[in-house]
Amino acid sequence: MDRQSFTSAIDQICEEKGISKEKVMETIEVAIAAAYKKDYGHKGQNIRALFDLASGEVKIFQVKLALDEGMVKSESEIEAERLAAEAARERGEEVRENREEDEAGEKKVRFNEEKHIMLDEANKADKNIKAGEEFLIELESRTDFGRIAAQTAKQVIIQRIREAERETIFDEFKDKEGEVVSGIVQRIERGAVFVDIGKTTGVLFPEEQIQGERYRLGQRLRVLILEVQKEVRGPNIILSRAHAKMLAKLFELEVPEIASGAVSVKAIAREAGSRSKIAVAANEPGVDPIGSCVGQKGTRVQAVINELSGEKIDIIEWADDIAKFIANALAPAKVLNVETNKEQKVARVTVPEDQLSLAIGKRGQNVRLAAKLSEWKIDVLGGAVPGEAPEGEPEAAAEPAGAEKVGEAKEAKKEEGIVEEEKAKPKSPRGRKKKVITP
Repeated sequence: MDRQSFTSAIDQICEEKGISKEKVMETIEVAIAAAYKKDYGHKGQNIRALFDLASGEVKIFQVKLALDEGMVKSESEIEAERLAAEAARERGEEVRENREEDEAGEKKVRFNEEKHIMLDEANKADKNIKAGEEFLIELESRTDFGRIAAQTAKQVIIQRIREAERETIFDEFKDKEGEVVSGIVQRIERGAVFVDIGKTTGVLFPEEQIQGERYRLGQRLRVLILEVQKEVRGPNIILSRAHAKMLAKLFELEVPEIASGAVSVKAIAREAGSRSKIAVAANEPGVDPIGSCVGQKGTRVQAVINELSGEKIDIIEWADDIAKFIANALAPAKVLNVETNKEQKVARVTVPEDQLSLAIGKRGQNVRLAAKLSEWKIDVLGGAVPGEAPEGEPEAAAEPAGAEKVGEAKEAKKEEGIVEEEKAKPKSPRGRKKKVITP
């Protein structure tokens, strides 16, 4: 055998498949043992091969388990077991052949000459062997294997290397759960997007996709490794772009202060593809958490927005005072007053009358995200600015779970950031009213 070529082939397999050299050597030894048993072994034998890569020498052993008298079933126990099995079959019950245990709790087995050896006989060859240990009997080594034995060895090697490769991939990606990786769209089947993420392929199910986002073959994506499941055919890797943790990891990649720990992400409320709110806090004095996330001229937050297909992102400063935090969470609306009920976790927030629709947001989105972010129920009230006469008290409410209807407040008529004011004008000759919309 050309040992140099054989060693090079093993090194190549290790590099391509990402498998350790010890695992490959173990696979080769199992394949040699399978080939030997096919041509020269007997039924029931447990054959083990030891292969020395440096010398190319192969040693073959038959493995037997050393037993004492208390570990072997007696003839009467075997007969009683047989009669009990026959009676169970007559009653139509399923018979399971399990090892019995005696009163001491030790497992008792039916003696098989090919698999077992009595302890006193094993001690003649090795005085140090104890009951329950393996006893190795060296057999004559062979190299002239037949075609069928060689084919058996080949199948064993292929199967074991595939299993080792799957195990390696599972261990690698299991450690990457919750991280963002880059991948390429490989194929799309029934709404599910399969993404090549390196050594394997992950799946992006429709519920984990950003609503309204379209994917094409060959497109490069950043995805969150949401879960890694161990399956018979290999690890099943579930990806996500809609999870809230995706947003946190993207900011961690774009903002060095978050990666270093100077700024931390405290809470996230996200409606993927539409709008998100992220609460940040500084862990070191002199650090501006919001400014760090926004970046110079908004470059950092814009990079995250572009990655998420234009999703709007509100960056909120975290506050330990829940009233202040809720007021921050309702941005960009200005808040006049916040009353909190800690027992029921309900907050009544008063905003200027002309800011009410802005605080509620389109279809209640702004107040709903604020409720999710703070995990409090929020009632939004329209009130007069101090020094002005009150004009009414419309009300809206939102719970952390998010409701489609927000209190009894009027539905927002324009996008966030646009305030509609209705000014009373003298009627025109035709009796029509005019509306003035100011940014």
